[in-house]
Amino acid sequence: MAGRKQAPRAGRRAPVLALLFAGVAWAQNWPSFRGPGALGVVERASTPTSWDLETGHNVAWKLDVPGLSHSSPIVWGDRIYLVTAISADPNSVLQFPLKGNLDTRTDMSKHEFRVMAIDKSTGKIIWNKLVYSGEPKLSRHPHNSYAAATPATDGKHIVVFFGSEGLYTFDMDGTLLWQKDLGVLDQAAFDLPEYKWGSASSPVIYKNEVVVQCDQIQGSFIAAFDVGTGKQIWRAERDTIPSWSTPGIYEGKTGAELIANGAESIRAYDPLTGKELWRIKGTSMISVPTPFVAHDLIFCFTGYSRYIQPIYVVKPGSRGDITPPKDATSTEHIAWTMQKGAPYLPTPVVYGDYLYVVLGNGILTCYRAETGEKIWSQRLGNGGTFTSSPVAAGGKLYFANEDGDVYVLKAGPVYELLAQNHLGEVQMATAAITSDMILYRTQHHLLALKESK
Repeated sequence: MAGRKQAPRAGRRAPVLALLFAGVAWAQNWPSFRGPGALGVVERASTPTSWDLETGHNVAWKLDVPGLSHSSPIVWGDRIYLVTAISADPNSVLQFPLKGNLDTRTDMSKHEFRVMAIDKSTGKIIWNKLVYSGEPKLSRHPHNSYAAATPATDGKHIVVFFGSEGLYTFDMDGTLLWQKDLGVLDQAAFDLPEYKWGSASSPVIYKNEVVVQCDQIQGSFIAAFDVGTGKQIWRAERDTIPSWSTPGIYEGKTGAELIANGAESIRAYDPLTGKELWRIKGTSMISVPTPFVAHDLIFCFTGYSRYIQPIYVVKPGSRGDITPPKDATSTEHIAWTMQKGAPYLPTPVVYGDYLYVVLGNGILTCYRAETGEKIWSQRLGNGGTFTSSPVAAGGKLYFANEDGDVYVLKAGPVYELLAQNHLGEVQMATAAITSDMILYRTQHHLLALKESK
């Protein structure tokens, strides 16, 4: 009798334990650019509101990182994974802040392209692997780096992408499993092809696939490779010029969609076959923000030009050309849209019921995510230049500019600045969140910030 009474209780407990474990894993793992689903959000994390690098208040550790990289850290379990490109030239150029003028300085000296694993609790390097050594195949913009793409992991594989220097996959202990030469990816200014900018789009993992978006001056494509073997699964040619966006994934009741932002159009593909599902025409000539999904809607932004800055919030399951009429605010396929207000570089964030969009000049606007209703608009501090994307956790929003100023806001329908912090140096990479820790990749360091005991 006792055994019969205990069995139902164990049965009821098992789903609860599974849900709790899934919640812990979700909060702990930050597997790719902007974390799970590219949302940039961990709901229950108790990340610090303020910190002080000089006194060490709320600073868990600080790691020196050689080289130059605008790539974000990723996290799986108790390890952080990071990439960098180390120049043989000690005076390697970096344009800071982004100026927008013609600047042909670059660094074509020999580089070491590396990937490393770091202990999350201590900041100690566990392994550090040389991926590629040599002179870059193409020059880069002085505001860019040769290691701009964020790695991706599924807990079994670490995928790193160095553009023209190749696509590589390691196991979790740093053993190279396969590599793929995707050719010289000529990602240059659309109106001045000899002005090389370099790559930035990050790989994404979907099921057993690694997907990379390679938009360039000629021969643009998006392709999927088997994450275990590197065998090409599909490849879709793209009649587009360079863009620097990371693809987004939708998976829901209408099926799966791979959304690729791009110059002049946004397109969705079947992620298993590469077949195009829908497209929207009318985007900036340079598109950078990553599409993402919130409230069962697909959010897309493209704001390079001051005259062309559309926001499109797409209903999943659409097919064909779904370009809205010029003056439309919504259609059968688009929940809402507006022609001005999209950012050039940062990917916005949806947290709760609200969408937060920061422009490069520090103007932050809050919208109701499902309708596009404008709630408020406010400049962050004295502005500065914002290139990294915001993240959110525990009811707080984090916005960092290139000067290393981090503005922490209370999430919600009222603008409320909680704190202004400083990272001590140039900051261009998007932060990562894991458990109760927020990680910032600065020009020379990786910082782990956590509430002090």
